[in-house]
Amino acid sequence: MREPGVHLEYSFESRGQRGAEIDNPLFDLLAAVQEHGSIRHAASATGASYRHVWGALKHWEQVLGQPLVLWAKGQRARLTPFALRLLWAERQARVRMTPHIEALRAELEHVRALAMDERRQVLEVFASHDLALPRLRDLAAAQGLHLGLRFAGSVDALRALAAGRCTVAGFHVPALPAGSAVFAAALKPLLKPGRHKLIGCLRRTQGLMLRAGLAPRPASLAEVAARRWRFLNRQPGSGTRLLMDHLLAEAGIDASAIAGYAERHEDTHVAVAAAVAHGEADVGPGVEAAARDAGVDFVPLAEEDYYLVCLADSLDTPAVQALRALLAAPAWAQALATLSGYAPSPRAGQVLSLTRALPWWHFRTTRTARLTAATARP
Repeated sequence: MREPGVHLEYSFESRGQRGAEIDNPLFDLLAAVQEHGSIRHAASATGASYRHVWGALKHWEQVLGQPLVLWAKGQRARLTPFALRLLWAERQARVRMTPHIEALRAELEHVRALAMDERRQVLEVFASHDLALPRLRDLAAAQGLHLGLRFAGSVDALRALAAGRCTVAGFHVPALPAGSAVFAAALKPLLKPGRHKLIGCLRRTQGLMLRAGLAPRPASLAEVAARRWRFLNRQPGSGTRLLMDHLLAEAGIDASAIAGYAERHEDTHVAVAAAVAHGEADVGPGVEAAARDAGVDFVPLAEEDYYLVCLADSLDTPAVQALRALLAAPAWAQALATLSGYAPSPRAGQVLSLTRALPWWHFRTTRTARLTAATARP
């Protein structure tokens, strides 16, 4: 018998989909059996017949080559150890893939929107992962502006803008009036005064997400290094990784002093938060909202500005003008108010001076500074 594989498909439906939800009859069925403890009640909860649910379970057991449910007379139906592992692993994968699923759904909605209405405004956006941007996309959609949102690290987002793969890029930086070799080396070559136009978007709090019960609470990366706690990092090139690299360089700490710093990483705040919540790591960097959603502790390290950037010749296009108006509108501030550690930029929607908004821009990146910035990279 051939080994079972993963088959993906999508459809256009009249009913909407929220966030990164994915319909899968097997996992919906397993979750219903686990919750209700019987085939009959699971059938009722899923709106199916007893016969259908029974047949579906037998079908999936045949496909997977493993039993899924344990029955004993007079006792609740229980998932087998294999089914429990399968359900847990699928839930973990959904959390890890949330931004990618949202980006794929946005891309497919883009295809449908173009086919249905050629007058619809479309704006391709590559941006560093952020929990607020899907809300911005939803607000834009309500006003006829489609944001084709794709998440990438700050560096990759700016590279996509330079390569013409998007019209707007998103990246984030803390206030660094004393300069930063790390940020200057990574971002300065990708931003040109006069060519690139900076747009205020939001402010958010970055810090350390902590495993429940971790004590004493670390106030810095130096304390994480001293206690050899397991660290789950963000991927190289992400703005959060740049912040961690900057803080290490500022404190004179080598990356090798933190267990897992260079070896283990995830691509999103929610994936790091989920891993910390499940005890797969002791500490990881991320935004406060991700920590709160995952139910883990949070220690703030820096407040940072999240900027959008476009080329100068795109600034006056109708789509970018509509985006700027949306960022300046009360609805955007109201959307941010529901996220812990978030606030609108004081000049949301306004065009900012690149060299004034980024004080580290004037920082000279010497050869020694570039080597220092590279010490935290794998």
